[in-house]
Amino acid sequence: DFTIPDDSFVSIRVYDLLGQEIAALADHPYRARYHAVSWNAASFSSGIYFVKMEAGEFISTRKLMLIK
Repeated sequence: DFTIPDDSFVSIRVYDLLGQEIAALADHPYRARYHAVSWNAASFSSGIYFVKMEAGEFISTRKLMLIK
């Protein structure tokens, strides 16, 4: 879930521990408001992943643990 204050292009990507991109969750313009995206990780193994979000000049990287 995320909120953007201004209309902007949003990119949300998932990376493995080696830094390889394994999924693109968003890659297009969004309007200013609350949004939600989901990642269907059914075909991925348990482990540590990183999610990187870029929206305009804002960049955030979060670590997540997938447990099955």
